[in-house]
Amino acid sequence: MSLNISLHTVTAALILSNNGERLYAKYYRPEDPLQQFKTLQQQQKFEKTIYDKVNKLHQDVLLCDNHLVTYKQTNDLILVFVGALQENESMLFSLTANVNEALTILLNNLLDKQSVLEKYDMVCLCLDEAVDDGIILEIDPAVLVSRVTKPPVTSVVPGEMHIDISEKGLFSAFNYATKRISEKLQQGL
Repeated sequence: MSLNISLHTVTAALILSNNGERLYAKYYRPEDPLQQFKTLQQQQKFEKTIYDKVNKLHQDVLLCDNHLVTYKQTNDLILVFVGALQENESMLFSLTANVNEALTILLNNLLDKQSVLEKYDMVCLCLDEAVDDGIILEIDPAVLVSRVTKPPVTSVVPGEMHIDISEKGLFSAFNYATKRISEKLQQGL
């Protein structure tokens, strides 16, 4: 019995506005000879194709120019992850949904163009924590949020836990729990 030890990868991570303009774009391994998005013009053409398909088909997973595309549309933003055709679409869609949830938490439940531009550093950190050099590292929204908002600290006392009991910390925990409970109820569990 052979184990599948391949890594799940993405080709690009994008955030587009509701009119198709690029707010965030990161293409992984553009120097790869098989990569077709080497120039800015090629990237913008691909982004326009994705934007047109998203507004035409309204599906969660798309095929676009021999790439697998998953997206989440929220308010006036479209969060997009692009992968190879042989990539696992469930993993890619989970990444998209969970990064969308992490960004919603990070931006105080207001995921829109203005908040992304105002807190662009947090958005970039969140996406970098989820995907590194095209390899999916983390998809848990709680872990992504904690890595972006609080850098790891070394405790003076071994085994001591630091819990944020401020109003903001409790509000974030309550919102996260509410979303998880409603998802489980919708699934019938």
